[in-house]
Amino acid sequence: MAKVYVFLADGFEEVEGLTVVDLLRRAGEDVEIVSIMGRKQITGSHNIRVEADSLFEETGFSGGDLLVLPGGMPGTRYLGAHEGLCRLLGEWNREGKRIGAICAAPSVLGDLGILEGREAVCYPGFEERLAGARIGNGKVAVDGNITTSRGVGTAIAFAAALIEQLESKEKAEEIKKSIIYGHFS
Repeated sequence: MAKVYVFLADGFEEVEGLTVVDLLRRAGEDVEIVSIMGRKQITGSHNIRVEADSLFEETGFSGGDLLVLPGGMPGTRYLGAHEGLCRLLGEWNREGKRIGAICAAPSVLGDLGILEGREAVCYPGFEERLAGARIGNGKVAVDGNITTSRGVGTAIAFAAALIEQLESKEKAEEIKKSIIYGHFS
């Protein structure tokens, strides 16, 4: 069982954040929702309130396997402005530990120099913020320890790619089949 941290800030894109939490938990992963707002109650970009499991300042991240950043505005801006989170992302990247970001959130990784020389994707219009990246054209880009995706419409594919990395292709397919994803003609 992998330990996964999903970071939420006010204005996060609910589908992107909660799809990852839901599908990774279905796959048996230990997923912790972490607020960077100094309080557990977070309001998404479409006024859906979510209660985080923990606060950033009270969470120890040693022994974790994956950090995930959902997109949405202004949530992505809050993520990129959080010094502790940015420091953690840099440390994890230097150690080669897994990091995932979707929609506008890959811009946080770009701003930190984490995408230099890697293939990455993002929400259309944020490409210029992926400093040094090779811009891909798929739903999801996996390059080494970094996984990026485009947005709400690719949230299931993003979560499945993370499951495949943490568990196996078979486990990812099992979860997609259980939610009837991609099994219609």
